Amino acid sequence: MAISRRDLGKLLGSAAIASTVPTLEAEAPKAVANHAGRSFPEGFLWGSATASYQVEGAVKEGGRGVSIWDTFAHTPGKVDSGDTGDVADDFYHRFPQDIALMKELGLKTCRFSIAWPRIFPNGTGQPNQAGIDFYRRLADALLAAGIEPYATLYHWDLPQTLQDKGGWQNRDTAKAFAEYAGYTAGKLSDRVKHFMTMNEMRTFVEVGYQSGRHAPGLKLGRKDLAQLTHHVVLGHGLGVQAVRAHAQKGTLVGLAENVSSITPAIEAPEHIEAARKAMREDNTMYLGVILDGNYTDHYLQKLGADAPQFTAEDLRAISTPMDFVGVNVYTASYVRAADNELGYAHVPMPKSYPHMLSPWLNIGPEALYWVPKLVNDLWKPKALFITENGASSADTVNGDGHVYDMDRVMYLRNYLGHLQRAVAEGVPVKGYFLWSLLDNFEWADGYAKRFGIIYVDFKTQKRTPKLSADFYKEVIRRNALA
Repeated sequence: MAISRRDLGKLLGSAAIASTVPTLEAEAPKAVANHAGRSFPEGFLWGSATASYQVEGAVKEGGRGVSIWDTFAHTPGKVDSGDTGDVADDFYHRFPQDIALMKELGLKTCRFSIAWPRIFPNGTGQPNQAGIDFYRRLADALLAAGIEPYATLYHWDLPQTLQDKGGWQNRDTAKAFAEYAGYTAGKLSDRVKHFMTMNEMRTFVEVGYQSGRHAPGLKLGRKDLAQLTHHVVLGHGLGVQAVRAHAQKGTLVGLAENVSSITPAIEAPEHIEAARKAMREDNTMYLGVILDGNYTDHYLQKLGADAPQFTAEDLRAISTPMDFVGVNVYTASYVRAADNELGYAHVPMPKSYPHMLSPWLNIGPEALYWVPKLVNDLWKPKALFITENGASSADTVNGDGHVYDMDRVMYLRNYLGHLQRAVAEGVPVKGYFLWSLLDNFEWADGYAKRFGIIYVDFKTQKRTPKLSADFYKEVIRRNALA
């Protein structure tokens, strides 16, 4: 779709040039107007997203406690090349410089996460004032630059002391999270008006506790994993309640979840209906139970004796209404209609299917239309945000000092084209947070996979904007595809 519109724009532009060559320079600003059909709503919020352990560094400064990622990264063989987040982007010290880069790009918002161990070094008990003070300084600097802070309360850095007591397998961790969330929101909501409880429950549960590829590196059986998952969504619900109880009036709370990115393989009625069924069923244990207030019958029946133990009170807490829903979308999970009990089947990807540098990151731009559309159709949230979207690339600094990440530009242009289709059809997406501003510590991949639109030399901490930064800056300037 984007190609045909661009070709049409070229044809129209050629005709205009032919008839008005003498005044070409004067007419140039109208080129932006030609993008009106590809524009985003007035006031659309363009931002970037990141996470504490991935960028902050300073792991032993400011009274910070130890997280499960400190432990995991320092365990030989767990992270590519033995990389750790000990220094990362040194954002703890360099955030004023990075906020200046955000301002130069024209960002309206910045999504960052708060390190639980900076606020409660031992997970619970005595809070650490130095941690609160750091995030106050960060929020103040963002506001001074005209950038609205959006804070995520949990982006995977569970205090190690809580993991030593069972972590998310222990129901008490859900209560500890709520206490942390309420306290932190109470201290920061005079300057931060948007909080997300958790980032990507699905990822930190399934990759941290099922496959063991992320911290804390466990491989739980089906029954234990299902119960842990229930504790996580319960923690979210109790966290929403705690933020509401302690934050200033007018504070908004939601979450950022990587839903299964259901996308119909073919845009035909039977496959679209299959996608609608799949969106609810495949996400019932995370976003589904939060928005529906119950697990699907099929999910519980499939687990049988391994189904989680829960109460009606649990479900009421889990489904505490939110002010917005954030979805992280990177790739597509294609489904087709099928003659089975579910009414859908997933389409396997052939080996030849194109992907970005990360092998898992199949290119599926249609997902940025279908995911928010299906979430809106099923659950009608008050507001929607794309809380993450981005791509890894084999970035190198050329001899002229520039980074020409044309593959990332291609990825972003195509995905944003489908997001523009969604908002043009009335899907209430209010903003988009690109992952990520900076190259950073990419969990088990260490520093081998770069997702930033700004290149970071991790030896010198020098920042170099890439071609994708120029692209994103132009998108923001136009509030339209570029």
